[in-house]
This record gives sequence, C-alpha cells and structure tokens, in this order.
Amino acid sequence: MNLTHFFEELWKQYTLKTPAAQKIKDLFEAEGNTVFNDHIAIRTFNDPRVHIDVLATPFITMGYEPKGEYYFEKKKLYAKHFEHKSNPDAPKIFISELILEEFSVELQNLVRTILDQVDDHTLQQKNLILKGRVWQIPSLENYNTLLAESEYAAWMYVNGFCSNHFTVDVNKLQTFDNLSQVNEFLKENGFNMNTSGGEIKGSSSLLLEQSSILADIVTVEFKETVKKITSCYYEFSYRYQNSEGVIFNGFIADSADKIFESTDMQLQEKQ
Repeated sequence: MNLTHFFEELWKQYTLKTPAAQKIKDLFEAEGNTVFNDHIAIRTFNDPRVHIDVLATPFITMGYEPKGEYYFEKKKLYAKHFEHKSNPDAPKIFISELILEEFSVELQNLVRTILDQVDDHTLQQKNLILKGRVWQIPSLENYNTLLAESEYAAWMYVNGFCSNHFTVDVNKLQTFDNLSQVNEFLKENGFNMNTSGGEIKGSSSLLLEQSSILADIVTVEFKETVKKITSCYYEFSYRYQNSEGVIFNGFIADSADKIFESTDMQLQEKQ
C-alpha cells in the first residue's frame, strides 16, 4: 500500500469513529478551503510487542524518519514524532506509548493479559495500526480498573489501534487567518472545544498553537453491558516561523499533554 492509499484508509477508519471530523472538513471545504493534514496521532503501550517502533514500521517503510522525542511525566507517557524524508506535504506522525512500569503491578499485568489474547502473527502485521481493537470484547470491570489509574490505558483498551486524531493545518486554510478564527467558526457550528489548559494551547512565542474539539461519543459493547465511551477527536494547529524564517515542525509537550485530554469523559461531562 502506498503512502496516499494508506492515509486514505486511516482517514476512512478514523471518520467512522469520528463523524465530527468529516463534518468539519466538509464545512471548511464549503467555505472554499482545501484541508491539509498537519499530523496524525497514534496511541499504544510500551510492551515490546506493540511499542512505538513497532507501530512506526509502515511509516518508516514509506519514507519516514524519527525527529523528536517527548516525555509526559504526569500521564506517564513517552512519544516520538516522525517526518517524511522527501515529501514536506506528507503529514507528520506522532506516536505515544504508556510507560507500563510506572504504573501498579495490577495495571501492568492486566495490559499484558489483554495483549496475550492476540496471536503474534496479528501483532507482527505491518498494518497493525489499521486493525483497531484486536483483542477480545472488553470487560467493563477491566475498563474501570484501567481508568482508575490511566484514562489513556482505558481508552486504548476500548479503541485499540487506530488514528487517535487527525489535525487540520490551519496555516494552509484559505479563508482563516489564525487559530482563534477557526475556533470561533467551530463553536458557531455547534462543536465543543477542549478547554483544558485554555482553548488554545501554546503560543506564538513557542512557535505552535493547538486546539481540538472534544472526542466523539460512541456506544461500546462490553461483556457485561453497553456504555457510551469517547472515541477520537479532530485537532487544529497553527505553526510559526523561527528566527531563521523556518516553520517549526515539532511539538510542545505541555500543550500535547492537554490535547490528550480531549478523550477524557470527565472533561466531556463538565461541558
């Protein structure tokens, strides 16, 4: 599968879980914009069977290379971002992983038990990121156990391997000059913004501003019952030039930390 087809399939699966993203893209296009993707984010665990470098394999094969590394002390996450070697229009890839050893033995054992349900052949497929939840139907008891320690772990358990979010490159929108205008447009059209850490995370001095809508809510079938759970969300980024006139291509850990909370059910319930 070539780069274009791979991203088309990622977008197709993502919008099935995140219908708000397709609605927003359509709204931008109706305003006369061509929508470009700044980056795609993916979540995983640091278990050697599914850690960052495993999920990065298809992207490396298609010409990507690692660029930046990030640590999230509070959420106990590590992340890398990747950029295409020769195609500057290709979206950046941001892959984060939960650092299991920083959690309780109970959580560590539970995650390993979940992954043990999956045969090695499935986990070794190069297109694992397209497979979604490859383990058994989730248990609400296990979900709540994970949620007590990590919203990220609970989200992974329900959603599996997928694009956690796509990101609109606001710099390339033709009818919007900045992120504030985009946010107002989204609110006028009925979308709820992630306000954790402020509606806009980052600043011009940090060379990156980001915002996001709250994740879509989907009904998930658990072994015991059905429950409404967050799926994925749409992000928006505006990048600034550095002192040498070069657009900043990295990420700001403090801002990304707040963006992660777009899937937090507690944040949904507050708004």
